[in-house]
This record gives sequence, structure tokens and C-alpha cells, in this order.
Amino acid sequence: MIPAESRMRRDVLLSLFFLALVVGLALVPTGYESRIDADAVQCKGRVVAVNDADVLQFGLVRTGIQAVELELLDGPHAGETVRGLNQLLGKMEMDKLFVPGDTALVVLTRDGQGAITHVNPMDHYRLGLEMVLFGLFAALLLAFGGWTGAKALLSFAFAGLVIWKILIPSFLNGYDPVLVSLCVVTLLTGCVIFLVGGMTRKGATAFLGSMLGVATACLLALVFTDLFRLHGAIKPFAESLLYTGYGHLDMKRIFVAAVFIGCCGAMMDLAMDVAASIEEVARSLPGAGRRQLLGAGLRVGRAVVGTMTTTLLFAYSGGYIALLMMFMAQGVPLSNLFNLIYVAAEVLNTLVGSFGLVTVAPFTALVGAFLFGAPGAAVREKGRAPA
Repeated sequence: MIPAESRMRRDVLLSLFFLALVVGLALVPTGYESRIDADAVQCKGRVVAVNDADVLQFGLVRTGIQAVELELLDGPHAGETVRGLNQLLGKMEMDKLFVPGDTALVVLTRDGQGAITHVNPMDHYRLGLEMVLFGLFAALLLAFGGWTGAKALLSFAFAGLVIWKILIPSFLNGYDPVLVSLCVVTLLTGCVIFLVGGMTRKGATAFLGSMLGVATACLLALVFTDLFRLHGAIKPFAESLLYTGYGHLDMKRIFVAAVFIGCCGAMMDLAMDVAASIEEVARSLPGAGRRQLLGAGLRVGRAVVGTMTTTLLFAYSGGYIALLMMFMAQGVPLSNLFNLIYVAAEVLNTLVGSFGLVTVAPFTALVGAFLFGAPGAAVREKGRAPA
């Protein structure tokens, strides 16, 4: 039996290693920073006054230009009062209106001498509140989970940085989205499971079960994306991306990658539940055979998988509530609704993700039964000789 002190030391070393990875990834450039104007400066600005004389309203839609007077709160021009223009595009999901007292994120364009040439009030400043919300989330996670919560927070930060620093730039650079996503998902799944669950057979069981489910979802997504005749450019801003110099991107394979990336977190969760249950049975019944462990894993999987698939349905449909309401309000038949390309894409997203999720339980149970059901394995886990 490995002493608790040795396990803790190994756990700390592993966490420090991932902390170093997080810091390293945060410092690594994506290669797209050079597209930002070197003379541009971001800062906060308090809205002092606005002029809506050139704002035109047609029903719910506003167009035109709102003049905004701002007092800069930080940066090299702190304390200065500047005037910017807020362009309204007539799109409610993108437009914003300022009122005196608001705080805006402001981008200043400067000339070679450092003088301000253009002021762009980008949007309301929300970064402070976002950091407060993240801080509350981190505090709750640490208070509830303790050391495990700290490792979960570390894995959360690592996953976010890998997506931003590796996955997205690789897509933009033209690498195969499916292969890149499989590599990234494998990396993240391994890191998250082994960081939180430890370098144990439970972790190995959850990792292998998760990856088998991801492979299943990937294969189904590849097949049914072609059968559904989905071109891939159906997500928000996909078409805009193609028109801004990235027409070479394979949006269909990016869509396929998004399908199994979207469900891999739920797969990890389910795989860890099944793996933990098999480990507990093996600890409680040292003489349990592989068939007995397999049955225990399958029973737990059946109990959990029903709620997990419904979770995916809620997650995917939640973003399309307004779309469903619009079609119902217009009396569109369900046959027409489900035949639309963007609705069919979400159907594929939900069903393929759920299919992969359902397969995770038996895959994990099989792997766990093999790893924990080896002769004497469960006994050695407790540090005793086989009977």
C-alpha cells in the first residue's frame, strides 16, 4: 500500500507540473497578436455624455451613429476627455447603446507621436464583473472541494488555455480540424482525469472509457454530417470567418470536431462515475471477478446515463429557445422545422453526442472489469496478498 504521505507528495508534484504548464501556455503567443494595431491602446472610459441625434429607430431596430463623450480612466491618456462614435448596425445581438455613467471598453488609435486619432467605444466594460464571478466560482470550488477542488480549478484553467492557445490557432492555420481536435481532446481528457483522479487504475479506466466514447462520436459525426448534407458553415460567425480571408478552411470538418468536443466533458464525467464504482466494488470485494465488476459498472452506467443524455439535450436546445419560439409562433410544422439545415445540425449534435455518451458506460465497464478484475489486483489495491 502506498503511504498517504507519498501519494500526497506525488499529487503535489503533478499539480505543480500542470501549474507550470498553465503559466507556460499563458505566456505562449498564438501567432495572431500581430494583427492588432501596435499603436492601439485599450482602456476603460466613463461615459460623460451622449448625443442620439443621428440614431434612427425603426420599431425595435436602431441604426445610425451615437456620439459618445468619454473620460478615460486608465492607460497613458488617463484623465483625458475624448469623443468617440458608436456605430449601430441594426442587429440587436451586436449593437449597444450607452448612457451617461456607463463604463465602456475603449480602443484608442494613435499616430506615431502618440496622439489620439480615433476613439472606438467597443462595448460596455464587463471584464471586472467577469473576474468577480470567476473569483466567486473559484472560492466556492475551493471551499467545497478542498484540494480536489484546487486541482479541478487548475484543470479548468489548463483546458481553457489549450483551447485558446492550441486548438483555435491550429484551425486557423489550416491543420485538419478532426485530427487536431482528437489530439487536443486526448490531451485534455488525460490531463483532467489523471490530475483530478490521480495516476491510478481508476484514472486509466475513466480515460480509456472516455476516449472510446469520443472515438464513437467522432465516427458517427463524420458519417452523418455527409448524410445530412451539412456544409458546416451554420454556426454563428462561421460565414463571417470565411469572408475575412479564411475561405480555405474546411468548415464541415470544423463542425464535426465541434460535435465531439461538445460532449467530451459529459463523457469524462460518466466515465469517472463508472470507474469509481468499479474501484469501490473491487475494494469491498477483493475476490470479485471480471464478470461481477462488469455487471456493477453496467448497473451504475444505466442509472447515470439517462440523466446525462437529457443534460446534453438541455445544453444544446437552450441556445435555440428563441428559434423554436419563432417557428411555433408562425405555426411552422415540425416536419419543416426539423428539415431546416441549422435545426438538423443541432439534432445531429444532440443525438451523436448522446450516442457517444451512452457507449461510454459499457466501454468503461469493460475496461474497468479487465483492469480491476485481474488476479489479485483488487487485493493488492489494499496492500494485502492475494487469497
